[in-house]
Amino acid sequence: MERLPNILSTIRILLTPVFLVLFFEPELWIKLIALGVYIVAAITDFFDGYYARKYNIETSMGAFLDPFADKLLTLSGFAVLPFIAADQFPWWAIIAIAVRDISITLLRLWARRKNLEMQTSSLAKLKTTVQMIFLYLGLVLGVFKGAPIFLGDWVALILSTDLMFWLLIVVTGITVYSGLHYLSQNRHLFQPV
Repeated sequence: MERLPNILSTIRILLTPVFLVLFFEPELWIKLIALGVYIVAAITDFFDGYYARKYNIETSMGAFLDPFADKLLTLSGFAVLPFIAADQFPWWAIIAIAVRDISITLLRLWARRKNLEMQTSSLAKLKTTVQMIFLYLGLVLGVFKGAPIFLGDWVALILSTDLMFWLLIVVTGITVYSGLHYLSQNRHLFQPV
């Protein structure tokens, strides 16, 4: 049982490239499988955290694997968005999100390794929730873009507006602000001992 969280994190890592390969296939049914793979991978995140908390399982391997798997999956989802519609999902916003998420994850791992206490930002849950809702919406649009069914027309209509662009601006703003808030809350980590 104590290895289960790490096994689930490893499964999440292995499913990420499967998602990426399938998502870029042109057939609708393969894209739907890609979305399913992404959802299954995301569900493993819930269960590895659940089992780790329930059975009080904490390993140095898990402390590395879990955040690595999370960021790999999340950032791979964001990375496909510009290929759906570059004008709605500009690379600069995706890079800003990636830099923030990777930086805070590395800072958290460094603090843990040094046995320093890092306060969790109150904005972290909001940031994660907003990112996930936006990401799933973007991926669904990508799956049905150009589809020969009525949903393809709806996607074309949504992407003809600037709705997704402005939503991404909001997501990017919340993400970057939460990162700055993390740094401010944990500025003691940067002070000489």
